[in-house]
Amino acid sequence: MAVPLIDLVRQYHSIKSEIDDAVQRVWNHGQFVLGREVKAFEEMAAQKCGAEHAIGVASGSDALLLTMHALGIGPGDEVLVPTFTFFATASCVSRLGAKPVFCDIGADFNLDPADAARRITPRTRAAIVVELYGQMADMAALRELTYERGIAMIEDAAQSIGATFEGVPAGACGDAACFSFFPTKNLGAAGDGGMVTTDDPELAERVRILRQHGAHPKYYHKLVGYNSRLDGLQAAILQAKLPHLDRWTEKRRQHADVYDRELAGVGDIKIPMRRPNAYHIFHQYTITTSRRDELRAHLQAAKIGTEIYYPLPLHLQECYAYLGDRPGQCPVAEKAARTVLSLPIFPEMTESEQSEVIDAIKRFFA
Repeated sequence: MAVPLIDLVRQYHSIKSEIDDAVQRVWNHGQFVLGREVKAFEEMAAQKCGAEHAIGVASGSDALLLTMHALGIGPGDEVLVPTFTFFATASCVSRLGAKPVFCDIGADFNLDPADAARRITPRTRAAIVVELYGQMADMAALRELTYERGIAMIEDAAQSIGATFEGVPAGACGDAACFSFFPTKNLGAAGDGGMVTTDDPELAERVRILRQHGAHPKYYHKLVGYNSRLDGLQAAILQAKLPHLDRWTEKRRQHADVYDRELAGVGDIKIPMRRPNAYHIFHQYTITTSRRDELRAHLQAAKIGTEIYYPLPLHLQECYAYLGDRPGQCPVAEKAARTVLSLPIFPEMTESEQSEVIDAIKRFFA
């Protein structure tokens, strides 16, 4: 049996009438850029994330870029970034002329507060806290680390909508949070889309201005901004999907429970660490094994989808060679890059499909 890493078509068919009605609604009123659908989704999303303001933008990458710009970060500034993350976390820093300072991760694959503390300098302006694979970092320690020093804390919540830390949802733990609605996310659009959440009204207003070429009012430009707007069709689709998110998350967590039970003690597999004070939404179910590449080839031969998130830490990427970072600088992240493997996990995955994955893994280690 072939088992995909994710199947977006199944999800569409499970709520087809709602998606089709939402898209038709936009065609009927013709507000394709910003407009009523975006405003309605922003209000829904702000409530979901426990934030005062939610601002729809064109992508998760732009959410990071506009947030950093709105905070005034630029040349001469340094920003703490976990080295084990998607490239956009660091590229937004570089695009503003600031310096990404790469930090190691902990057992949860997220920013290690102790390592981040060692890398703070007088030039440090912000820390981007990635909530990788759907689990929030040690937000208490990171809040203490940043707020005591007057450093902005930005949540990179691209993979964590619906997650919580000590009851506080992703999107409400930092000075601002940045979300992605790329189609494969737990809440995915039918294309690119992103969002910034914050409780700071001035920061929210700067992001709103920046997303429309820096104009306020129209054709009067207070800032040199961007063309980065969430479009009405994507917002309408996200409105239709958002009420289903909690149910979909519970299905992911149920699949994760099965994996935890069945894979514990198999070979040298380490199952994902779960924080007892956090609610993990399992955007990815990521194991580690020293035989990662062999296992992946075995699963590929069995037509089982997998992915490596991520094969090379950012401090070792060619484009950042100018920073002078070297192998061994972030040993936990470097080991993770050699050993992580994400298995199929999506709400519509069947019991038989998951059993196929588990059986194939057990055969490999037998």
